[in-house]
Amino acid sequence: MTDKIILTGIEIKGRHGCSEHERQHEQLFIVDAELYLDLSRASKTDDLGDTVDYAQVLSDIKKIVGGTPRNLIETVAQDICEILLRKYFLLDGLKITIHKPEPPVEEKFAGAAVQIIRQR
Repeated sequence: MTDKIILTGIEIKGRHGCSEHERQHEQLFIVDAELYLDLSRASKTDDLGDTVDYAQVLSDIKKIVGGTPRNLIETVAQDICEILLRKYFLLDGLKITIHKPEPPVEEKFAGAAVQIIRQR
């Protein structure tokens, strides 16, 4: 059983999508992140150095989603996974879900999402 830090409902504006309109106009993306790591040491020491600083993780996610436009939210999710696994050596793995609540389609529905799970 792995411990986890869960970050939900991170709202970030970005310009991801295949259409020119999506590249030119920001739209809302909502990110959920589950960070898998052993929290036993941090729970005993009460020291931020023994865990992953989720404020930093939030900043990293914001830079990626708000940064370079991608055609696919699959690519955005993969970019988040790669950077977080490279930067935070305590992570054993993570699950990233990116919601696109208002995709530019005619059909009415609650939105699209992708979820990527990566492990070391």
